[in-house]
Amino acid sequence: MFFKLARKNVTRSMRDYAIYFITLLFGVCVFYVFNSLENQWVMELLAEQNSDYVRAILQLTDVVSVFVSVVLAGLILYANTFLLRRRKRELGTYLLLGMGQKTIAVLLFAETMFIGLLALVFGLGLGFFLAQFLSAFTASLFQMTVDEFHFVFSWRGVGKTVLYFSVIFLAVIICNCVLVARQKLIRLLQAQRQNEQIRLRSVAASAVMFVLGVVLLAVAYGLLLKRGLLTIDRIFWLMLALGTAGTLLFFRSLSGFLLRICQSRKRLYYQNLNMFVLRQFNAKINTNYLSMTVVCLLLLLAIGITACSVGVNSTVEGNVERTAPLDMTLRLDDDYFVFAREDLPDALEEAGFDPENWLGDFAVVCRYAVKLDEPIPLAEDGRELNDAYIMSLSDFNALTALRGEKPLVLAPNTCGMAEGTEPESYGKPEREAWQDGALFSIGGHVYAPDPKVYHTGALYTSEIDLSDVIILPDEAMETVQKETIWLRQYYLAGDYAEGVDQEHAEELLWNVWDETLFDQVEERGSDPDGSSAFGLSLSTKQFIYLDTMGTKILVLFIGLYLGTIFLITSAAVLALQMLSQAADNVGRYRILRKLGVEEKMRDRSIDIQVFLYFFLPLLLAVVHSIVGIKAANDVIAEIGKLDAVASSTVTALIILVVYGAYFLATCWGSRRMVRER
Repeated sequence: MFFKLARKNVTRSMRDYAIYFITLLFGVCVFYVFNSLENQWVMELLAEQNSDYVRAILQLTDVVSVFVSVVLAGLILYANTFLLRRRKRELGTYLLLGMGQKTIAVLLFAETMFIGLLALVFGLGLGFFLAQFLSAFTASLFQMTVDEFHFVFSWRGVGKTVLYFSVIFLAVIICNCVLVARQKLIRLLQAQRQNEQIRLRSVAASAVMFVLGVVLLAVAYGLLLKRGLLTIDRIFWLMLALGTAGTLLFFRSLSGFLLRICQSRKRLYYQNLNMFVLRQFNAKINTNYLSMTVVCLLLLLAIGITACSVGVNSTVEGNVERTAPLDMTLRLDDDYFVFAREDLPDALEEAGFDPENWLGDFAVVCRYAVKLDEPIPLAEDGRELNDAYIMSLSDFNALTALRGEKPLVLAPNTCGMAEGTEPESYGKPEREAWQDGALFSIGGHVYAPDPKVYHTGALYTSEIDLSDVIILPDEAMETVQKETIWLRQYYLAGDYAEGVDQEHAEELLWNVWDETLFDQVEERGSDPDGSSAFGLSLSTKQFIYLDTMGTKILVLFIGLYLGTIFLITSAAVLALQMLSQAADNVGRYRILRKLGVEEKMRDRSIDIQVFLYFFLPLLLAVVHSIVGIKAANDVIAEIGKLDAVASSTVTALIILVVYGAYFLATCWGSRRMVRER
C-alpha cells in the first residue's frame, strides 16, 4: 500500500510536471555522455596520436563535471521545492488523516528514489546512444577512418553519474525532511488560500530604476569593450557587479511601469484578454524579478560560452586549412648539409619512402634568405628591412600547381609577394615594404612590386609560422651572388596519391624520417659542427591537424557541455515557474470559461504569457552576449580569422532547439493543466 501510494504520487507528478522529469533525464544523459569519453573508442584512437590532449580533455571534463553537478543540484533542489509547494494541501491531508511527519518523510524518500531511478535508467540509456554519436562526430572532426564500428558502454561513466546524482538526491531527501518537519497543519491546508502581498510602485520610481539600470549596463559594457576579457583585477569584478545590478534593476522596474504604459493605450489594453494577460504577467515579474535576473545571466553564459567555443572551433579549423595546404613537406637546410636539391627525392627513396609511388604530385623547390643590397626604410621610427626570403617564379608556380592554381607571370623587373602565416605581432616587414611600393635591390638589380602576383595562404605545409616570400623572375635568380645568400632551404612538398592507404603512408613517412632519413642525409655530408639535426624537418597535414584539433575538441566539448547545462537550467526554471502560475490560475480561467470566453482565446492568453516570460530574459541576454562576444572575439581573432557567422548560426540553432522545445512544452503543459482542472 505504501509503495502503491508513492508510485501513484510519482505518476501524477510526472503527468502534471513532466518538464521536471525530462530535465532530470536530460541532466543524467549529458552527464554520462561527457563522463564516458575516457572509455569511448574514439578517445583510444586519439590517445595513440596525441595522449597529452586526450589526458587534458579528460582531466578538464572531470573538473567541469563537479561544477555541472553543483548547477544541476541547485536546479533539482529548486524543482523539488517547487513540487512540494504545489503539494502542500496534499501533505496536509496526509497529516489530517493521521500520518506522522516521519511517515510522510519516508513517503517522500520513496518518491524521490523512484523518480531518481527512472531518471537514471532512461537517462543512461539515452546517454549510451548519444555517446556513440559523439564518438562518431569526434572521429569526423579528426578525419579518422574506423575499420569496425562498435558500441561501448562505459561503466566508469555510469559509476560517476550514479555517484554524483546519488549525492544530489540525498540532498533532495534531506531538504524534503526539513521542509516537512517545519510545516504546520493549518498552513498546509490553507496553502492555496494564501495570497501574495504585492507592493505596487509608482511609475516615477520604476522609471528611475529603469534609467539607473540602463546606465549601469552601459558603464559595464564600456569597461568590457575598453579593457577586454583578459584583464582580471578589481575593476573586472566591479564591472560584473555593475552588469548584474543593472540587469536586476531592469527587471525590477518592469513590474512598476509596464502595466501602466499599456493601460495608457486603451485600445490595446481592453482588446481581447490583454487586460487579464498583462496583469498576470505584471504580478509574475513582481514576484520573480530576482529569478528572472539569474535566468538572464545563465542565458548570457549559455550563449557566450557556446558561441565562443564554436568560434574558436571554426577559427582553429580554418588555421589548419590555411597553414597545411598539402599532405606533406620535407625541408632540408643546405647550410647544414652538402646536398643538391635534385637528390632530395632519391634520398627519400633510399630511406624507404618512394615519392613516385606514395605521392601523386610533388614538387622540389628552393627558398633563399638573402641580404638586400640596400636597406628599405619601413617607418619613421627608424626600422629597416635588411634581409628577405626569395623564391623563383617557376618554384612558386610549381607549388601552386599542386593545388590546381593557374601559373602567374611576372612583368620584367618586377617581383611578387607570397604571404606567410606569421601573426600580426611579428610586424611582417617584407609585406609592409612590398605593399608600400618599395623597390627591392637584390643581386645588383632593382625590382618593383607587381600587384598582379600576390598570393595569400601558405605555399606548403609547416608546423612553424612562415615568413613572407618575395617572388622573383627565374632569370633574376642567376644574378643573386652566392655571398648574398645566407640560407638555402630545399623543400619536397606534395599530396598522397589517390588510392593509397593514407594512414599507412603517413606512418611509413614518419618512420622513415625518424629512423633512416637522418642517416641517409648524413652519409652525403654535413657540416663539421654536428648540428645536422637542426637542418632537417618534416611536416604533415595530419600531424598538424591532430595537434591543433586537440585544442579544438577540448574547447568545443567543454563549451557545449557548459552551454547546454546553463541553457537547460534557465529554460527549466522558467518552465517550472510558468507551470506554477498555470496551476494558480485554474480558478481564474474557470471563471473566464463561465463568462463565455472561447477556449481559443484562453489558450492564446496562456501562450502570450509564456512567450513574454521566456523571451524577455532571452532578449536582454542576447544584448549582453553581443557585447560579451565582441570582447571575446577580439581575443579569439588573435589566433586567426574568426567566422562570426558560423558561431552565431550554430548558437542560434542550439537555442532554437533547446529553448524552443521548453517553450512549446510549457505552452502545452499550461494549456492542459488549465483545461483538465
